[in-house]
Amino acid sequence: MRPSPPALALLMTLGSATAASAIIKGVPAPESARHAVMILGDRGSTCTGAVLTQNIILTAAHCVTGSTAYRVHFRTPDNTPVLIEPASIHIHPDYNADAIKKRVKSIDLAIVTLAERLPDQFSPIARDPEWQPVPGNPVTVLGYGLASETDRKSLGTYRSIDLAVVEPYGKSSILLWLSAPQSTNGKSGGGACHGDSGGLILAEGKLVATTTWTTGTGKAECGALTQGALLGPQSDWIAKYMKR
Repeated sequence: MRPSPPALALLMTLGSATAASAIIKGVPAPESARHAVMILGDRGSTCTGAVLTQNIILTAAHCVTGSTAYRVHFRTPDNTPVLIEPASIHIHPDYNADAIKKRVKSIDLAIVTLAERLPDQFSPIARDPEWQPVPGNPVTVLGYGLASETDRKSLGTYRSIDLAVVEPYGKSSILLWLSAPQSTNGKSGGGACHGDSGGLILAEGKLVATTTWTTGTGKAECGALTQGALLGPQSDWIAKYMKR
């Protein structure tokens, strides 16, 4: 299927992204890009997705709700852009789009299945369903999001940042909260940003959570705290689609 005009326009924006892009204060992680794709919405939304199998992608639920069409996007080794229409999208039954406003529980996860397999440049990321967050534990956050929340052209390069589990959120059975040390001038230490939603959160190289939300200092929306949905408690829901 040919991509919609909005998706084509977004691809043109991604094609002009500079090398210094994705995740506030992150570093390029091309060796890990084999485990992730981008999720594009026809209303201009951009997210990241984790490759669970060659045709199953895990992302955040808010990444695949709100638009009328979505595409899985990646570039081939010769830099050719590819857009794949999902065969199906499965939203976690406990996802609530108004959770923050209503202050209710929400599990911001979704499974995207593809009719065709991803090419061999991709490989599934290993998961650790037994991992439990402990305040101070190190994790790595990866995604295709903004390096600067004021620069749309900073989308599209896969980058990573090392963060740590923080209190009081380390005791949640649903959510994981992460931060980086603050710099000496009081600015944010770094973290996920727009476009990193649905991205991978790894502990010792294994997938333990999915990025769902960020906040910054002052008027910033990125760089202070990074929130993720823990995957261990959702193992049964994920396994249901892995077996299909």
